[in-house]
Amino acid sequence: MPLKALIKEKPIMYNFQTRVMEDSDGYNSKSQKRYGKTSLLKRIPLHKLMDLKVDYAFKQFFGNEKNKDITVVFLNAILQRNDRNRIRDISFSNTEAGGEYVGDKQSRLDLLVITDSGERINVEIQFTNKYSMIKRSIYYWSGIYRNPLRKSMSYKELSPVISINMMNFNLFNQTELFHTSYHLYEDEEKFKLTDVMEFHFIEMPKLIKAWKVEKLNPWNDILARWLLMLGMVDHRNDEVYEDIYEELEEIAMKDETLRNAFRNWEELSMTHEEFLAYESRLKHIMDEESAQREAELRLKEETEKAIKRGLEQGLEQGLEKGLEKGLEQGLEQGLEQGLEQGKREGKKIGEENAKEAIARKLLDKGMTIESVAELTNVSESRIIEIQNDIEK
Repeated sequence: MPLKALIKEKPIMYNFQTRVMEDSDGYNSKSQKRYGKTSLLKRIPLHKLMDLKVDYAFKQFFGNEKNKDITVVFLNAILQRNDRNRIRDISFSNTEAGGEYVGDKQSRLDLLVITDSGERINVEIQFTNKYSMIKRSIYYWSGIYRNPLRKSMSYKELSPVISINMMNFNLFNQTELFHTSYHLYEDEEKFKLTDVMEFHFIEMPKLIKAWKVEKLNPWNDILARWLLMLGMVDHRNDEVYEDIYEELEEIAMKDETLRNAFRNWEELSMTHEEFLAYESRLKHIMDEESAQREAELRLKEETEKAIKRGLEQGLEQGLEKGLEKGLEQGLEQGLEQGLEQGKREGKKIGEENAKEAIARKLLDKGMTIESVAELTNVSESRIIEIQNDIEK
């Protein structure tokens, strides 16, 4: 999708001296008239707010020291903490999780905090489905869990790690719940093995679906309240949910933290340098998503063509083998077996040829060996052979 299509109507005017974009189209007065004197947004319309589901915007908002109180409330809502065990304070930590050995993958985390009780909480926001989401989350968790361990430390000193995954796509077909949580339990009696491992998955499309069929009450459900704020602006589909805004606006009159969140969100969206960086990141994500869809379509087309060619070759080979068997077992039985064998061999040949053809095209476009292997399901060793062949 072209970037211009994501930003509607009038251009935003910038004041480079203040670094904050000032409204010049009379939006303030229009907004006051439309939404009343309690309007949360004073200088920009809804569609010019950053989409907080974009990792850059999410990190700048929830990973900002001045928004720490907002982040604490947000995390308590997700973890369903009550007054007795709720998080009261956090500190922001290094957002890089290393592998166990030199040369292992280095993972850039979206948001990593340490709570006042020593827990580590990693929040990942995924705008696009990059697949292997569950394994990716476990990999990140393992890096964070063992990272503090030093030679002089004992395993007892390792602190619990909680992984929260915010996804702009659906992951689980088994449930309509938009928020699911996971721990390690004994299979038969269901008692918990340990509290050091905890995973949360939040699927935003399911949240919006629940909102549309009136299954959410953000007045009584604090988690729904905060997640609806994240889902309110949807720049992937060029859509803004004004009904969500109107509901949250009323709630914010009694919820000071939510009211401050909207004000800081507006300020972040109006800051010139931040908005340019956000636009650049959004464009990169959308381009990457488009390239992935194109690669998947090409893989499907090439696979179908290759299967067809393989079937033709397989049928021919099968007929020959079938005729030979037919001399011994009877022509009818041999032909039947030969055709079936030919179909199996042809399909296998076609699929392998198609995957390698797509891998070659993706390598020509500059994609990494690891990405090509994950997308095409061709082994990395074979991808390297193809890469070497291209470079000859």
